[in-house]
Amino acid sequence: MCLAIPARIIKINKNIAEIESFGVKKEVDISLTPEAKVGNFVIVHAGFAIQIMNKEDTQITLDYWEQYFNEERN
Repeated sequence: MCLAIPARIIKINKNIAEIESFGVKKEVDISLTPEAKVGNFVIVHAGFAIQIMNKEDTQITLDYWEQYFNEERN
């Protein structure tokens, strides 16, 4: 099973993007999403950005994850 958490692209160098989600940063390959730009949100699987998300779906998904994390803390 794969749990997808949207991550924002904060920097791109050729086909490697630095992404950030909930304060965690990492580098991923964007070869599968060559149209990705800084500021886009992407879904990552196995070190590759596999999909660019639109703003509405991103916000809905982030809201669900935020709710889940808050419930787990309490």
